[in-house]
Amino acid sequence: MADYRQEAPPILQEFLNYHESILSHSAKTVDEYFLDLRSFFRYLKLRCCPELQQTPFQEISILDVDLAFVSKTQLSEIYGYLTFLSGLSGPSGKAESSTRARKCAAIRSFFNYLCLHTHQMETNPTQALNNPKLRKSLPRYLSLAESLQLLEAVSGPNEIRDYCILTLFLNCGLRVGELVGLNVQDVREDTIRVLGKGNKERQIYLNEACLEAIHAYLAVRQEPKEEPRHRNALFVSRNRTRLTTRAVENIVQKAVRTAGLDPKYSPHKLRHTAATLMLNNGVDIRTLQDVLGHENLGTTQIYTHVSDANMKQAVDANPLAHVKKETP
Repeated sequence: MADYRQEAPPILQEFLNYHESILSHSAKTVDEYFLDLRSFFRYLKLRCCPELQQTPFQEISILDVDLAFVSKTQLSEIYGYLTFLSGLSGPSGKAESSTRARKCAAIRSFFNYLCLHTHQMETNPTQALNNPKLRKSLPRYLSLAESLQLLEAVSGPNEIRDYCILTLFLNCGLRVGELVGLNVQDVREDTIRVLGKGNKERQIYLNEACLEAIHAYLAVRQEPKEEPRHRNALFVSRNRTRLTTRAVENIVQKAVRTAGLDPKYSPHKLRHTAATLMLNNGVDIRTLQDVLGHENLGTTQIYTHVSDANMKQAVDANPLAHVKKETP
C-alpha cells in the first residue's frame, strides 16, 4: 500500500489528515481517498501537460500539485476523468460503476473540504456533479439450511476457534474488520463491544449459541504475544498473533468449500445472511440498523427486499387469499 505521507503533496496531505484525525476515518478509508485522488490528479496533469503523454500513467508524479493547480479544475474535466475510468481494465473490460462512484465521492469530498471547511476555494466544481448510476443488486445470503450446513462443515486443528468465528458472523452480522479487532475484554457477560466504522462503538447482545461458542473457544485459546497490537486479541493465530482479515477470509472460504456451497461466499455475505435471517424472523428494521451499525437507515432497508418468502407470506396473509369463484 502506498504511503500518502511520502507520496502526497501538502494540499492532499492536509485533506487526508483531516479525515484521519478529525473525522476519525479508518486507515483503509484514508488510503482509498489517497489512491482515488492520486489517480484524478494524474489525469489532470496528463490533460494539461502534453509532454507526459509518453509517461506511463502510474508513473506520473503529483508532488507538485497545489492550490493553484486544483483551483483550475472544471466540472467538464471531472466528467472527462469518469469517462477515462470507463476505458480502464476491469472484470467487464472497464472500471465498474461502483468504482467510478467511489472516486466521484472522493473528488467531491476533496473540493468540499477546500471550499466549505478551509475556505481555500470560492467556487466548487463538484456542486453540480452527478454520481454515476449504480446497478442495483440485492445482497446474496445463505438460507437457514445452508447456514447450518456451513457450521457443520467446520473442521481441522482450529475447529473450535473457527466455529466461534462463523457463529459470530451468522448471528451478529459483524464486519470482518470488526471481528479481527475484537479484544478479550470486549466480551462482557452476555454482550460484546464492537468498534465499527468511524470508530463508532456499539453493543451487541450475545445469544445462547454465541455465548457457548465463545466460552468453548476461550477454554482453548492461546495467550497472544505481548506486543501491543496482539496482546488482548480475542481471535489468535497459531503464531499467537491477532488474526488478520485475510486469515479470516481463508477460514470462511475453507468452510464454504467443505460445505459444498458457492465459493463466492465471503465474510460479508455471512453478514448479509445474519441480517436477512434476523429480519425474516421478526426483527424490526431500526433494531437491525443498530445491530449492524449502519449510520443510515437506507443502508439497512435493502434487506427488506431480499426475501421472496416474506413477500409470499404477505400475499398469503390477505384475507381474500382463499376466496375462490364458485363453479356452477
